[in-house]
Amino acid sequence: MSFIISIFAFIFVLTVLVFVHELGHYAVARWCGIRVETFSVGFGPEIKGWTDSKGTRWKISWIPFGGYVKFFGDIGVASGGVENRTFTPEERSVSFHHKSVFRRIAVVSAGPLANFIFAILMMGFLYSTFGQPFSTPIITAVEPNSIAESAGFQPNDRFVEINGYKTDRFEDLMQIVMTSPGRELTFVVERSEQNVPIKATPGSRTVIDRSGNEREVGYLGIRGGEYEMARHPPHLALWYATKQTSFITQQTLYAVYGMLKGTVATDDLRGPIGIAQLSGEITRFGIAATFEFMALLSISLGLINLFPIPMLDGGHLLYYFIEVLRGRPLGQKAQEFGFRVGLALVFSLMLFATWNDVIQLQVFERVRGMF
Repeated sequence: MSFIISIFAFIFVLTVLVFVHELGHYAVARWCGIRVETFSVGFGPEIKGWTDSKGTRWKISWIPFGGYVKFFGDIGVASGGVENRTFTPEERSVSFHHKSVFRRIAVVSAGPLANFIFAILMMGFLYSTFGQPFSTPIITAVEPNSIAESAGFQPNDRFVEINGYKTDRFEDLMQIVMTSPGRELTFVVERSEQNVPIKATPGSRTVIDRSGNEREVGYLGIRGGEYEMARHPPHLALWYATKQTSFITQQTLYAVYGMLKGTVATDDLRGPIGIAQLSGEITRFGIAATFEFMALLSISLGLINLFPIPMLDGGHLLYYFIEVLRGRPLGQKAQEFGFRVGLALVFSLMLFATWNDVIQLQVFERVRGMF
């Protein structure tokens, strides 16, 4: 039953996020006067579909691991090239590939942007209805013989910023410190009405997460006050949601950079199995936790799609920016080669993340235990 719940929760969450992403592409394409032939959630054979008055085929397909919007004139579903034929003036006016490079940039950017906007709206809704964990960024206690004590932190210090990021809540500090073991951080605290800079490198300790897995997180050895769920008016809720989205994006980019350098472990990298398992577990904590999880995944989906890898939106944008600089697009062979490299990279990353899921979730041990 737990497995079935996880699968259905994963399909629901992924379907919503893919729909939002592709809706961004679709909406800006229509605004730019581009004809959209297909709007598909999922790949493969169609399960259910309908054709609207504009000629767009809206459909749900059997393989629920993505989706696409196919524009008029595309060779395939990834907008990898234009049909090799002569277009009439009327056809050129509604063809994606015959639009200006800046309109194509707008259309491609709209998908990831839609994911970021969705995350902000989702978290804004949560912060205005269920509330946001909120406690003042003031130290109530410093553990003896801790990193914090050695660095010079004192009780009643109020955090002003961390690495240039302004802190409104003690939870901001916790998020940054926990994701930065071994990374030197620059803090600014208010003490006796003066700003005092302090540098400290969080240590590392092992904790057990909600899934029962061990994780290494950073710590300093300080404590804050009790938090409460603060409900914000809509405009403040959206402001805090925007800040949180920006913070998560920055931390994700730092983690990716650390993984590439080898200074950050890849244990937290999740593939379809891990995301499905998390989806099932999060739903048990209620609607607020589910919405927050969807917002986090939406940020990840938007950010990943902006990576400059052919086959992803970021790869298309890379080609278009090169076109802007050169004054003409890259040759078809160069683009095709890039797409093959991009496909190999995406496939390799998916395999690595899935293998990581198998190891982290002890899939082999669980399967052996069934026999």
